[in-house]
Amino acid sequence: QVQLIESGGGVVQAGGSLRLSCVASGRTYSSFMTNWFRQAPGKERVFVAGISARGGAIYYIDSVKGRFTISRDNAKNNTVYLQMNSLKPEDTAVYTCNLEADGDTSARYWGQGTQVTVSS
Repeated sequence: QVQLIESGGGVVQAGGSLRLSCVASGRTYSSFMTNWFRQAPGKERVFVAGISARGGAIYYIDSVKGRFTISRDNAKNNTVYLQMNSLKPEDTAVYTCNLEADGDTSARYWGQGTQVTVSS
């Protein structure tokens, strides 16, 4: 099992910044992706950004490109960060960290989520 703990959410005005953190513990995998998803009120959960185990592959949805940056520090409990700049009210959502091991569809883990609220 893998445990994922997120932190860093909060309330910020439009144009502001927040940095989310996701700390992983428990079982380790040699190849995996760590992703951030978000779910706004009344909407489905959607992928926001993802990073591979060694940081060589990074992906973003179009709406956050140029504003959000995903990174990782494997020396610090495989912590994955999501730096969010130029925040907009439409970024308001619960942000959840996800880990998916390559080649094992059952190895899919979720954190508890952290609320991000952007006021206009």
